[in-house]
Amino acid sequence: MDPSAASLSKAQKGGVERRVALICIDGWGLAADGSKGDATREADTPMMDAFRNGSSSSSSSSGGSNEESKNNNSEFLWAELDASGLAVGLPKGVMGNSEVGHLTIGTGRTQFQDLVRINKAIEDGEFRTNKVLLETFERAKGGNGRVHFLGLVSDGGVHSHIEHLKEFLIAAEEQSVPHVFVHFFADGRDTPPTSGTKYMRELQEFLAQRGDGAAKLATVTGRYYAMDRDKRWERIELAYDGLVSGKGEVLAKPDDLIAAVEKRYEGGENDEFLKPIIVDKDGCIADGDSLVFIDFRADRMRQMVETLGLEPPFDTDVVRKDLLVVQMTQYSSKFVGKMPILYPPQSMDNSLGEWISKHKLPQYHTAETEKYAHVTFFFNGGREEAFEGEDRKMVASPKVATYDLKPDMSMDDVAASMEEALAAGKYPFVMCNLAPTDMVGHTGVWDAAVEATTATDKIIARIWKACEAAGYVLVVTADHGNVEDMLDAQGNPKTSHSTNPVMLAIAGAGDNVKLTRTEGGLCDVAPTILHLMGLDAPAEMTGKSMVQIE
Repeated sequence: MDPSAASLSKAQKGGVERRVALICIDGWGLAADGSKGDATREADTPMMDAFRNGSSSSSSSSGGSNEESKNNNSEFLWAELDASGLAVGLPKGVMGNSEVGHLTIGTGRTQFQDLVRINKAIEDGEFRTNKVLLETFERAKGGNGRVHFLGLVSDGGVHSHIEHLKEFLIAAEEQSVPHVFVHFFADGRDTPPTSGTKYMRELQEFLAQRGDGAAKLATVTGRYYAMDRDKRWERIELAYDGLVSGKGEVLAKPDDLIAAVEKRYEGGENDEFLKPIIVDKDGCIADGDSLVFIDFRADRMRQMVETLGLEPPFDTDVVRKDLLVVQMTQYSSKFVGKMPILYPPQSMDNSLGEWISKHKLPQYHTAETEKYAHVTFFFNGGREEAFEGEDRKMVASPKVATYDLKPDMSMDDVAASMEEALAAGKYPFVMCNLAPTDMVGHTGVWDAAVEATTATDKIIARIWKACEAAGYVLVVTADHGNVEDMLDAQGNPKTSHSTNPVMLAIAGAGDNVKLTRTEGGLCDVAPTILHLMGLDAPAEMTGKSMVQIE
């Protein structure tokens, strides 16, 4: 029996018109022609090239422009999607990220993200009068007078923003909080690898301008340790020891900080990997203190917040008592009712996963550890629990220090998981994330990024072959750019995301499926998938299908 998507009956396809497999590539954007930093051009990518160029029949014409003919008269349909700025609810010109990318893809709508929401609160004058924040200050003033602000300090805008920290500090000053401390998590991934001293200087100058009684910078630690999300508890433990016990390089005076960090740079220890530096030991976390985490993105805050707000999941002689831990946003459902939230979650009802579940259809989501939250929590609109009929599989990410040491990561196992789900024929919708182009791109190691891109293309081809065998339509997109933009204007390594568009490739949909347009946004992916499946999109989805079915 021919298993192609067109030949199977609706009953054989689980009650839908077409079964769909979705690949969310992490960090593969579309660079402009001639971009020097585009690792995808040096990589071997025959599958992506075929998607982009169409089949051999793409040279035929049915009228209209050559571009329209290429995109609508071929085995593969191809469009470009905006994955940054206002298209994903971020400020104009701000690069996309994995959280907002998967959230926008999975919910089929553009909802202003927490960064924009918090910026608006600052602009409207509401930030400093946030009820939870004022209650935190009052609690401190009625106790030991100590408030700590902890989080990533940069202007990367992916996890946090230094301007938010400044607003917190002004608010604490306006409320006459006696003792305020900052715990500086250094970036180096969403910003250049040795740009941390720029933000340290900016913060020091800001504090100096506030005069006597201003907050004090207490500790500095790289995000590799303080913001781990891969259950590498030994990393969190190292950062924790610095925060609560002052273990690390203890400076003689705060003015020595920049020189200490520059010395680390000379030894090859960049921002992300800075081991704890104790700037002011009096600022280490003590019993009864109030802690405010300033990151608005959840995934890299969970482990440290669990350690300080619940209990350390590792052996330690120092466990602080009577701490108040405040979340900028909801970092985990298991923290609800235990730790207050400055900006609670917004409703994201009727995501793609929920809508498929409401139609009593089974579905399958898989990814490796580093991106598992993205195909579950973020893709499902901020919901941690699986929907009815939703099966999941998490593949362990390789245990290496940095992913340039294993550029293909655990894609082989993710592909095997997809092949098994496709062959079973049980699921009208299956999806996965392919992580290497983002995770290796973040290392800034060019050769490894090229290798990661080549390996990713091979895995996509492998999944496409499985789709053909099982009669699935394949949809391929990405959450944001990265690997195609790895050099800055001076030719130096660039480890952050990009504002480039990403692909929408559709394979195996049938000759009667055409694109209605060749440009869209990530919010259009879910409505397009539902259209292919023969399901109406829910009213909550503001994106629009990019195909017509004749």
